[in-house]
Amino acid sequence: MSRRSLVRMWIVHALALSLGMASLSALAAERVKVFAAASLTDAVNALADAYERDHDIEIVPVYAASSTLARQIANGAPADIYLSANEQWMDWLGKQDGVALSHRHDVLGNRLALIAPRDSALDRFTPEGSASIAERLGDGRLALGNPEHVPAGIYAKQALQGIGQWRTLRARLAPASNVRTALALVERGEAPLGIVYASDAQASDKVKTLGTFPEASHEPIVYPVALVGASPSEAAAELARWLEGDEASAIFQRFGFTTLGDGDR
Repeated sequence: MSRRSLVRMWIVHALALSLGMASLSALAAERVKVFAAASLTDAVNALADAYERDHDIEIVPVYAASSTLARQIANGAPADIYLSANEQWMDWLGKQDGVALSHRHDVLGNRLALIAPRDSALDRFTPEGSASIAERLGDGRLALGNPEHVPAGIYAKQALQGIGQWRTLRARLAPASNVRTALALVERGEAPLGIVYASDAQASDKVKTLGTFPEASHEPIVYPVALVGASPSEAAAELARWLEGDEASAIFQRFGFTTLGDGDR
């Protein structure tokens, strides 16, 4: 075979390879980045699996405290959808320069639970009135999300104030960077008690729920969702709409969340 023929063959193969890679790129599923509160980890993983089965899309979840995610988005992180564990961080994000939010609505609710390690000798009790959490702590600390910025910790502080036990407990806290880290401290026995969402307690077989806090002791636990960006992709918009539907609601409920309708708060 002549040198000219070899060169021609190499060019043909290179063009074929280039066209093939372009075709594969065109066929690749569109990616949608979902920034979600840490408490939503299991639910969003299940939602992503269910949605991807019927749609040519790749959902890329990013989990952390709502405060951390909001700051990352404000600093330019490429999020398509933001699911916050409280309204305050969604409000804060919407006020930041250069951040556009749309299709915002409240999608979920939750409860606060007092938990202990599965093998704890503590019995179930209602964490209010004369039932002192401090007495049950012994020499240990109470694990919870950092009440300075983590939504679960903010709600926990409100609840402890609401039942008159914050002053006694505020020096005995083990503040965590997010609610799942607080859960892990109790799972490992590093904290004898913790305050997490009821959905987190349900997700773990290493802890038990001792009681739930009265809903009136803290602000309503509300999870808002919004599209991020001035021009959201149609794939992201379609996913956000799906999150309002019956299939998504059933998955959220399976993981211990309550779903909110138009008139629910």
